[in-house]
Parts: sequence; C-alpha cells; structure tokens
Amino acid sequence: MPQAVVARSAALDQLCVNAARTLAMDAVQHANSGHPGAPMALAPLCYVLWTKHLRHNPANPAWPGRDRFVLSAGHASMLLYSLLHLTGYDLPLEELVNFRQWGSRTPGHPEFGHTPGVETTTGPLGQGVGNAVGMALAQAHLAAVFGRPGHGLLDHRTYFLASDGDLMEGISHEAASLAGHLRLGRLIGFYDDNGITIDGATSLTYSDDVASRFAAYGWHILTVEDGNDLGAIDEATAAAARETERPSLIIVRTHIAYGSPNKQDTAAAHGAPLGEEEVLLTKRNLGWPHEEPFTVPEEALAEWRRCVARGADLEASWSEARRAYAEAHPDLAGELERRLAGELPNGWEARLPVFAPDDGPLATRSASGKVLNALVPTVPELIGGSADLSPSNNTLVKDAPPLAPGALGGHNIHFGIREHAMGAVLNGMALHGGFRPYGGTFLVFSDYMRPAIRLAAMMGLDVIYVFTHDSIGLGEDGPTHQPIEMLASLRAIPNLTVVRPADASETAEAWRLAVRHRGGPVALVLTRQKVPVLDRSDLAPAEQLARGGYVLADAPSGAPAAVILASGSEVSLALEARQLLAADGLGVRVVSMPSMELFAAQPPSYRDQVLPPALPVRLAVEAAHPQPWYRWVGDRGEVVGIERFGASAPYQRLFREFGFTAEAVADRVRTMLTG
Repeated sequence: MPQAVVARSAALDQLCVNAARTLAMDAVQHANSGHPGAPMALAPLCYVLWTKHLRHNPANPAWPGRDRFVLSAGHASMLLYSLLHLTGYDLPLEELVNFRQWGSRTPGHPEFGHTPGVETTTGPLGQGVGNAVGMALAQAHLAAVFGRPGHGLLDHRTYFLASDGDLMEGISHEAASLAGHLRLGRLIGFYDDNGITIDGATSLTYSDDVASRFAAYGWHILTVEDGNDLGAIDEATAAAARETERPSLIIVRTHIAYGSPNKQDTAAAHGAPLGEEEVLLTKRNLGWPHEEPFTVPEEALAEWRRCVARGADLEASWSEARRAYAEAHPDLAGELERRLAGELPNGWEARLPVFAPDDGPLATRSASGKVLNALVPTVPELIGGSADLSPSNNTLVKDAPPLAPGALGGHNIHFGIREHAMGAVLNGMALHGGFRPYGGTFLVFSDYMRPAIRLAAMMGLDVIYVFTHDSIGLGEDGPTHQPIEMLASLRAIPNLTVVRPADASETAEAWRLAVRHRGGPVALVLTRQKVPVLDRSDLAPAEQLARGGYVLADAPSGAPAAVILASGSEVSLALEARQLLAADGLGVRVVSMPSMELFAAQPPSYRDQVLPPALPVRLAVEAAHPQPWYRWVGDRGEVVGIERFGASAPYQRLFREFGFTAEAVADRVRTMLTG
C-alpha cells in the first residue's frame, strides 16, 4: 500500500478515535458531572473492536445473532454512548448533549431497556463481568443443545470491558473462576489497566498479578502494552477470537484521560469533568481542530457509520443461516425460536403436581423440588441450580446431566459457593434470551446476591430465586443462618415479587406464577421444616395465591371479630389459633398473604374485601421482622414477629420461645379484642 494511503488511513483512524474522546469530554463537561478519563483512554480499543470485530447491527440492536458487549465499568458510560451514536444507533447527538439530565436516554450509568444497544444495566462494579459470564454460558448451552454441524447460527461471542475496580470486587473473582472452569471459549474480556482509581494510584490498595490470577482460573491471557496501538489491539482481539477452548482476557495498558496536559494519569480525571480550560487544552494537544463542543467531522462520522452497512450484511448472512437451519432441522428451529421469543410451550401447566393432605406434612422446599422436576420436561428453558446447596434447596433436576466443561448442554448448573456470581450470571442468562433461569441458596445468603437481585428488578428480568431455610424454623444451625430481616429487606426492593407459600399446594401455585410472570424477578421463599398440606375442602383454593392475599378461612357467620394474617409456615399456626378462638365463640378470619407485592397490585375494592376497613382488629403473624406488616394491619393492628436474632435449638423449641404457637396467637387476639 502506498505510504500516502497508509498515512491518510492512520490520520482518519486518529480522527475517529478523537471524535469519541472529545464527545465524552464535552458531554461530561456540559453535564458538569461524570467520568471522562476512561472514555478518553479506551476510545482506541473500542474503535477497533466496534468497527472490525464486534458483530452488531445498529439498525437492529436486539438481533439474536449479535455479539454482546458489556461495559462492566459503567462509570465510563459516555464511552458507550459515544460508540452508539457514532456507529449509527438510534441515539442522536442531542441525547449526548443531555447526558445525565432528566428524561434523557443517556443516564449516568448504562441502563438496559432505556438506551438502544445497551445490553445490561451496569454501575455496581463487577456485576457486568458476571453478566457477561452468564451471556457466554447461555450462548454455549444453546449452541450445545441446538447447534448442528454446518450451521453457525449460535456462534456469537460475548465481550466485556472491565476496570481496576471491577477486578477488585469479589464478584469478578467468582465469575471468572466459574467461566474458566466451564471453559467458555467465546468469552473475551478487556482489562483497562490504567493504574488509577478515585483515591489515587492503584498501588495504594492493589498489587495483584492479574495475568497470573486469570491464568490460574484457566483463562487465555494476552497483553497490549500501548492502548493507543490500534494494530496491536486488532491482533490481540483476533488472537482471542481464535482461542475457543478457554475464555480470554486482554490486558490493555492505557493512560486515563489520555491527551490531557494536566490530568492524564491522575485521579482528577476519574470522577469529575476536566474543566473548560483543560478541555480546550486537551483538544489542542490532540490536534483536534474544533473548539465548538460536540463537533464530529463528517469524514470521521462517515467512517464510524460504515458499521450500519456492515451490520446489515452481518444480520442478512445470519438470517440466511437461520433459514437454512430451519429447513434442515425444522423441529429444533421451532423450539429455538419459541425459547428466544420468550413464549411458553402449549400445555406447560399440565404436569404441575396436585398435593393432598395425605401427602404431608411436607417442607415447602421439598414440594418446590417436586414441582420443578415436573415442570422441566415441558419447560426446558427452566435452567439453573444452586450455590452448592442443591440437596438442601431441592433445585436439582433428577436424571438430568450437569452443565459441565466440555458438556455445556447439560441442565443442572453447579454454581459452586459463589452466590455473588450466581446472581449476576442468572441476570446475564436472562438478558441473553432463551432461558427462565433460577438459582437457589438459603434465604439468609440472599444478602450475598442482593446487588444482582436489585439489578434484575431494575431491568425487569425474568429470573427466579429459590430461597429456602426461610425462618428460625431451620433450627439448630442457629442465628447466623436464621433469617430475620431478609424478608423485609427483599420486600423493599421495587419490582421484586416475593412469594412465601403456606404449604405444598401454594408452592405449586407459586411456581405457576413464577413461570408465567414477566417484567421482573420472583423470589420463592420456602421452609426447611415440614408443614401440613392444608385440607382445602373447607378452605379457599390455593389458586388464590396469584392475588397475593386471600381469605383462606372465614368466621362461620361471615362477620369476623378479627383477622389473622400470615404467610408461609405461620399460616397453619393461624388456622389452629382460629379453632381455639372458635371454641370461645369468637369468629376469626384467616388471610393467607404469600405475596405483599401481588396483593398491593390488586384493586382497592378487592383489598378492602379481604381486609375490611371497618374491621380494625388485625394481627399479622410471621417468624421474621415485623416491619412490612404494619402497612396491612393498620393503626390498631399488631404483629407477632421477631426483632432480635435467633438461637440454636430444635425449631419446635424456638417457635415456643419466640411466641409462635397457636395458643400464644389466640391469646394475643383475645387481648386485642378485650383491650
């Protein structure tokens, strides 16, 4: 190639890179808020990746055959917004001008479903790494199940971009360990090794040998010594793509706020604007000929926008591959399309088990395992496992193989003792599409997963959590394992549906609801101890669970003197207390309230029917912190709950000591009625 052509090409590349840099600088400065340094450092890497390697179509961000790109370092959001705008996504320049402003599509951290082309909501560091592992796991499983020789329908890759902070957070260690163990060869990560965090140099807190650590996890390691070397970035990315037996990590040495005369390689560029004067000095230092903010030269924009035609060609080729696959394997293609569309198979509910009193007493965790095993043959997208607690959580699908290295088409995922990563991986699987993922652990350990649960709720992901050992009823393991505040804590998360079924029949209905539910995660909260299977001949049917709360048993006269509300294992206790009070001539209504969120979503007329405003004597009973119940018992109501940590003893003794007996509940109602 003639030298002049090479020079012009290099000059155009630099113009394109600096276009991304200056957009980030200008947007952060205009908002007077944000993180300019990382976008300035990473613009060369992303220019190469997005224009040469990443399979994406700006005209169709949700194209199933696309590669996934996860910006785990969500504080560098202006890098992603610049890339989306420059490559032709539906993100006009005005949205960059309105960065971090009310109503814009460019929030401070990327949000899934809010901005076209954003694959996941990132902000809490390390979560994006876990999401990327989940996406890669989803791709690998679908390829193993549906892939056939000669058809590359499911050969897309997952890329993530991580900062020092992402790799310091423990979740990234857990996720990377799992990815290396499973040999997710179509997962490629970039580590922005810039040596700076908010407090200053990473040497203050961080002396890890990242390459050796990831190599020990089983990753393929590459290094780019100069983050501005486009050729080296191109070669390393291509080399990572050729490695299909291991995930790859490309360590890229960069300079935060590259080009800034006074703030390059300093913490000052991490979480604050450069300042108007420094922005101008930086532009001059970069040889940028435009002082007017948000200027993108036509030549640079045209080069970036070549991604539009390239993306259309890539999707067209994939669509042709899909057509050929459908012709060769129509049944498989139909099932794959159904799963990717998120549609449930016809007749999926037919195998739901029906429980009777003779089946009990039965722990709801055991009933849950029976329901799950009945559902999976007709709902194969129900894939998941537990954080090394499968026998306790009853999350194992019997006679199904594990999802294992070299056998990624299995069904049971053994997440290992990695609750943090499990939560983020489940989110990545749901984001990828084709799954209704579930994950189990003890309720007390839901705190380890809380950031991922919160993000699942924020993104409206269809994830199912199986939380067992739901109260002091787990017994001898003691207060470290007995959840007291967890139910209240989970109920406080917007868009998370928490369901604590009373017995096996409600558990079956809880699974029915969870599989049907769309637009947010569902947490099933289940007992370790056995509870009766309620005789429904004189009680309301368990199908009422879908309303969140319902009149399980009413006063014989239909005019109750009081209402006892309960969830989970305490519902049978409430029914016993009702019988004791009936012997005194007191008619009491028992309300089963397995889900406060579902009940709150009911029309006010229904809620008033269940809890009549004129009936102020209400007692809620739950072996957990009482705080959420005060909304439902009203000003004159009371709660039998727990506001201290538990103790180590058989669960029967604990329930007596903490006042969870039918006699104690009946006495409390009597006092309320006479007081």
